[in-house]
Amino acid sequence: MLTAIVGINWGDEGKGRMVDLLSEEQDIVCRYQGGNNAGHTVVNHLGKFILNLLPSGILRPEVVNVMGNGMVIDIEHLVGEIGRLTAKGVKVTPENLKISDKAIICPPYDVYLDKLEERRLADKKFGSTNRGIAPVYGDKYMKKGIRMGDLLHPEYLKERLEAILDWKLLTLEKVYDYRSFKNEDGTPVFEEITFDSMMAWFTKYGEVLKPFICDTCKFLGDAAKEGKRIMFEAQLGALRDIDFGIYPYTSSSNVISAYAPVGAGIPNHKIDRTIGITKAYSTCVGEGPFTAEMFGDEAEELRQAGGEYGAATGRPRRVGGFDVVASKYGVFAQGADDVALTKLDILSYIKKIPVCVAYEVDGKIVNDFPTGEALNKAKPVYEYLPGWNCDISGCRTVADLPKEAYDYIKYIEKAVGTKISYVSVGADREAYIVMD
Repeated sequence: MLTAIVGINWGDEGKGRMVDLLSEEQDIVCRYQGGNNAGHTVVNHLGKFILNLLPSGILRPEVVNVMGNGMVIDIEHLVGEIGRLTAKGVKVTPENLKISDKAIICPPYDVYLDKLEERRLADKKFGSTNRGIAPVYGDKYMKKGIRMGDLLHPEYLKERLEAILDWKLLTLEKVYDYRSFKNEDGTPVFEEITFDSMMAWFTKYGEVLKPFICDTCKFLGDAAKEGKRIMFEAQLGALRDIDFGIYPYTSSSNVISAYAPVGAGIPNHKIDRTIGITKAYSTCVGEGPFTAEMFGDEAEELRQAGGEYGAATGRPRRVGGFDVVASKYGVFAQGADDVALTKLDILSYIKKIPVCVAYEVDGKIVNDFPTGEALNKAKPVYEYLPGWNCDISGCRTVADLPKEAYDYIKYIEKAVGTKISYVSVGADREAYIVMD
């Protein structure tokens, strides 16, 4: 059984929380794209964890976790993330974490390029997380990337790095003049990039990760043959997909479920079930069109109630009412068989709950998600549903829910055209409801 857990909207939907919940029934959890440019937040008996690179199944000791070939991995960040987990008592060994030898490494020079380009763009920036993601995916498709498997062959790594660094320094020095940027105290913003400094970086963090690197394509292929239960964990949401998202304000990878077997390493397999994750309201980190956005005190109250700050960057999330138009499109793009609705409890303080039911573009009502300039022009059409105005965090069955909360769930289910199977009503692992 191959299951994908994917975001329906702009990311930050609560995928990590749902993967953690549903991974109890899985043998393997696999990340198949992206890097450390987003975070999945999980709360369990050991505490609160923010995972940027590691699959959320790492918090289940019996689950094997795979970092697939579609990922881009900052090995320094990964070593730090593993260290933070082990310090809290989480087991991370080559038995429960396997890293694809085909995954691309995200080195410091790509982080520099990301930051330098955002500086150059100024008020026209794309809202990058400055983690090097776009440059390193560019490296991959220009055949100038360094793979995790290269760490196992030091002489070959040296040859690759020497050739690639010559090319990278042309851009860093001749286009951006990276050495010219200074802090207020006169120290350089960017440390010197040399062959020796980069080789030392690859060696230092590569040595820690070598035992985890393997042929994950064979591992997953054998597991699928044996009938193992495999879950694919996406980063971000459909509206950040490089092809189907709000381009150019997207990520640099395919986040949709159709890509999961490819990015995981078993392209000859098909997904059996796709579970789409969406919040009971809308949130978005970064730049780009966000039609349902709320502003002022109303927005700040919702942001504070939901703790809406990016797990990877700490940036305040933009917030709004549930967006029917965007969510219907996200369900379509992800091919979602059913949906998990998260953070319903956050809306408990609102007397009249706003729902964006359509867009207005050039004076016309639009029910299908637009793209390009039409999306930039779109304005929200809001309706309001009655709130329940009571604490629902202790609800564990449908019967426990107030009528207004149940009606809200059913309204969204009908609006997006897909069954809602799970509803989360709190951050704790057990704070959820399985719908009838």
